[in-house]
Amino acid sequence: MPDDQVVLITPHRVAMRGTESKPTRCTALLGEVGQGVRCTLYQERSSTCREFEASWVNGEHNPHCDAARGAHGLPPLMPPVSPSVSPERVA
Repeated sequence: MPDDQVVLITPHRVAMRGTESKPTRCTALLGEVGQGVRCTLYQERSSTCREFEASWVNGEHNPHCDAARGAHGLPPLMPPVSPSVSPERVA
C-alpha cells in the first residue's frame, strides 16, 4: 500500500485515506457510488479491503455490506435467484 494513501490510526494500524472520517470515502475510489466505482489501487489494496466481501459473493450474507450500502442510500444486495427447474415432460 502506498504510504501517501494511508493514515496512521495506531502505532500498528493504518486506514485508507478518506475512511478515517465521516462521510467515509476512500480516496482510491473512483466514480460515483450507486452508479459505478472502481478501486484505483486494487492490486495494492489493504488487507481490510481484501477481506471484505459483498453479500452473497460466496453464498453468505454480510451485514457490514448492507450497512456500507445503506450509508450511501443504497439497498442491501439480494441473494441470487436460482432458476426454477421443471422436470421434463414424459410422453
